[in-house]
Amino acid sequence: MTTGAPPPLAPKRSRARTFLPLALAAWLVLETWLLTVVAGAAGGLTVLGLLVGGAVLGAVVIKRAGRRAFKNLTETFERAQAAARTGETPTAADRVGAEDRNGFLMLGGLLLMLPGLVSDVAGLLLLAPPVRSLLGRYAEKAVERRMSVAPTGSLQDAFQQARIHRPDGKVVQGEVIREGAPGSDARRADGPRPPLTP
Repeated sequence: MTTGAPPPLAPKRSRARTFLPLALAAWLVLETWLLTVVAGAAGGLTVLGLLVGGAVLGAVVIKRAGRRAFKNLTETFERAQAAARTGETPTAADRVGAEDRNGFLMLGGLLLMLPGLVSDVAGLLLLAPPVRSLLGRYAEKAVERRMSVAPTGSLQDAFQQARIHRPDGKVVQGEVIREGAPGSDARRADGPRPPLTP
């Protein structure tokens, strides 16, 4: 009987995948407990009013943030087109509404729409501009930290490397010869190239 190599170890589970279900279960239990406490103290109609009011306010916030995001996107495209016509390159300062933090505003609206008091408080906090700007700066720093750890190169290089290293992907090396380009006649003097076969 021969012994082979030891079996490969299973990949370690990340902390987020371990603790996220527990945090979600604890949040649901806390929300249910708070709703029952408020219903016992103020009555069931008060709790129903709070839930309906939160859902309506959240829908209004999401609708308004979506309109602002679409308006900012349209204005950014218009500025980019104007810069392309004049031959200028758009800069980061040309981004319209970059400091609006519409993503956090939409998240606040979504939290308001979820039934529960803790989510309503978190959603109301995200409606405050100082909280949104603080979270936005933190998110930008976190993304910059992650990007600085990543290897240098363009996004196209990353996609090319991912395509090359796929186990089932095939890479065909070649060159593009354009009709009428300088030097294309000299290349064609060798004769026609054989077709590529798989």
